[in-house]
Amino acid sequence: MGCRPDRSLDATNIAAGGCAGRPALFRHTGPVSVRDNLRLLGFFVAAVVVLAACTGSEESAAPAGPKLDPEPRGLQTISAAAMGEVQSVRFSLSRTGAPVFIDAAEAISLESLEGVFSSPASAEAELKVLVNQSLGTKIGAVAIDEEIWLSNPVTGKFETLPPGFDIDPSSFFDPKGAWQPLLEKLTDVSFIAEEDRDGEAYHITGTAPEEQIRSITAGLVRGEDVVVDLWLDPSSGLVKAIEFETSLAGEPTQWELTLSDYGESFEIRDPTLGQ
Repeated sequence: MGCRPDRSLDATNIAAGGCAGRPALFRHTGPVSVRDNLRLLGFFVAAVVVLAACTGSEESAAPAGPKLDPEPRGLQTISAAAMGEVQSVRFSLSRTGAPVFIDAAEAISLESLEGVFSSPASAEAELKVLVNQSLGTKIGAVAIDEEIWLSNPVTGKFETLPPGFDIDPSSFFDPKGAWQPLLEKLTDVSFIAEEDRDGEAYHITGTAPEEQIRSITAGLVRGEDVVVDLWLDPSSGLVKAIEFETSLAGEPTQWELTLSDYGESFEIRDPTLGQ
């Protein structure tokens, strides 16, 4: 495409193949910060939620405990406490329906996101996006403590964020700041049934306040309370999946976020090593 490897693409020029400055989707262009826009989908997720004192091997080897009482309010309290103590998790976000843009120019829409989170502040994620609703590409993001890197959408090489940019993939999943408040502040909580959702799961439903739904969707959903369906592990109360529908600009968008591999050990490395 004629771009030098050390140059980044502007969001509006990706489809055209032109070279420009840093990607527009990572610029701080308005009152809503990019940190708010790309934090998950707590991802988004995340990283990506209970295992405060357990190692991954201990967690996977431990037998499942007795099932929790499905009484909605008690289950809500237990789940909120469990989610607030998560040390590591894998998260996967997908959406269908009306496009949801992650840049101010509304040129880049999020299709899906995959990532892992490890406490206290390390994460990596890959975002699948559409540029101008026609060109599919991927963007990688890695955070280790205070260091943050993004992949160039053309060369694939990771570059350290320069001053003035605000994106932190470690905030894609926020156990205490996003997930615990979400569970605590659900209203109209009801137990639906015990169902099969990658194994046994308690299906509950409730209404999430706008502030909490904004947090777990990385700021992509704003301005509305949302009815959510949650599937919880019947022994621990950990969230296995959440689904909901939003209406942005009057058009419906469907969201599905799945969480797995709680307590596993994820090795998150400096992505520039070996480039």
